[in-house]
Amino acid sequence: MRLAIGILAFSLWAAPTSPGPAPLPLRIPMRDGIHLAANAYLPSRNNRYPVILVRTPYGQAAGLSSNQLRVIEHGFALVIQDVRGRHHSEGRFDPMRQETADADDTLNWLARQPWSNGRIAMMGGSYLGIVQWKAALSGNPHLKAIAPVVSGGDDYRDRYYSPGGALKLGHRLQWMAANMRPRGIPTPRFETYIHTLPIADADLAATGTRIDFFQEILRHPDYDAYWRELSILENAAKIKTPVLAVGGWYDNYVESDLDLFMALRRLGRQAHLIIGPWAHNMSSPLPAVDFGPNAAAPIIRYQLDWFARWLKDDRQRGWFPPLRIFVMGINKWRDEDRWPPARAVPTPYYLNEGRRLTTRAPLKPGLTERWRYDPDNPIPTRGGNVCCNPTIFPWGPMDQANIEGRPDMLLFTSDPLREDLEVTGPIRAELDIATSARDTDFTVKLIDLYPDGRAINLCDGILRLRYRDGLHKAKLAEPNKRYRISVPVGVTSNVFRPGHRIRIEIASSNFPRFDRNRNTGSLQAWARKAITADQTVYLNNSHLLLPVVR
Repeated sequence: MRLAIGILAFSLWAAPTSPGPAPLPLRIPMRDGIHLAANAYLPSRNNRYPVILVRTPYGQAAGLSSNQLRVIEHGFALVIQDVRGRHHSEGRFDPMRQETADADDTLNWLARQPWSNGRIAMMGGSYLGIVQWKAALSGNPHLKAIAPVVSGGDDYRDRYYSPGGALKLGHRLQWMAANMRPRGIPTPRFETYIHTLPIADADLAATGTRIDFFQEILRHPDYDAYWRELSILENAAKIKTPVLAVGGWYDNYVESDLDLFMALRRLGRQAHLIIGPWAHNMSSPLPAVDFGPNAAAPIIRYQLDWFARWLKDDRQRGWFPPLRIFVMGINKWRDEDRWPPARAVPTPYYLNEGRRLTTRAPLKPGLTERWRYDPDNPIPTRGGNVCCNPTIFPWGPMDQANIEGRPDMLLFTSDPLREDLEVTGPIRAELDIATSARDTDFTVKLIDLYPDGRAINLCDGILRLRYRDGLHKAKLAEPNKRYRISVPVGVTSNVFRPGHRIRIEIASSNFPRFDRNRNTGSLQAWARKAITADQTVYLNNSHLLLPVVR
């Protein structure tokens, strides 16, 4: 059944429905002398209004969407601005560095306009959400609230690499192919550019030109000072703006959304987060699972109430619990005060003989499982937390059954459950492993195995072995030496229903969600040569940690 959630959060992806009020063209000066183009839409020309600012790299549509019209109808001035170097704005596009200073200059300029009362909020999703966080880092006094959607809080873990150090190849290349191609360059095939080697040439394959920021991030595969300076999460103490954020269990940014939410709460900030059963676009259908009528949520109404609270001092509106999550399986919303919930108990599920997943550790010593990983024949990605065009790179819950018979994948499955089992929180796999390679990858995917045989993915993750001691400290492995590793498997909230079974898939590839480790130990971005790797998991010391809510 299809999940069709008619609640698309405010976004320039929404189809224009009306020209709305006539736009007031703006040219907003930046501190270095360049000008950014924007359009202002005012409820009327003879009053002063609180302002909702949207900053976008995607250009401005010919008309306004229904959600944009609602913003104006609720008494806000709406300003839509092209970011630096995009569409009608001057300058060179540098998404890694430009957004904090440009947002600061924009906010100061808008606050001085005769139709503005000096109180400004921001909204939008994806890149339009990321720029809100960057604006909040400026500490600008005119920015009274933000409402970022599916945006995350750390460039390394969100847009470019994973918490385990692998490059988010399909995500990054597809976005560049869609947005960074010069005029006249035909749209390349996804299957062509994701297979380009070395990866350092993949920008040419995807866009027909060199992309400076792509080359820059390839030179920083470790989580070093470069990434810490850019990170919103690492600099959370600078953020004092009230936040109402929205994420999705199947969105690329959800782990970072939750981490940043908790970092701000620990600092005593006004931070609130809603997580639903969505991928990167909340109106996108998810055919594999029906999450029921309760999956819908009036996000635009929440946002308008939030802005009324902080821009109009309407304290009767805009109250939200710290955290509102959708619990899949039982398909219900629930409010929490922290992440993970305090009552979520990390519970080991052991890898046992017969490829069983059990709550009891193996009794028989010396149990192992092995497979051979060939980088030139990787396991294909089937849905999950990917981005950004589902017609090219499908996302969300999908049946994994057609890839589960491969010899380079291990399946460990529990017995059918007799009663509900809720898993809410971060998932980790603690594995005892060895490999014949100097560097390789270990992937783990959590599956809800339905009684009808559907193997529906909940979350997944990867660890690049060179980062077994942390992302800041790459260290090659000794071939055939035994290592204890911890694989981050992602986050979820799901109730496994009676008759369902818990399954994990263990492998060494999930392509093109992540780049293929060439297994040679050389720097991935410039590697062409590949070798196979013989992988071993020692069962006696390996288990999955599930945050079980009793």
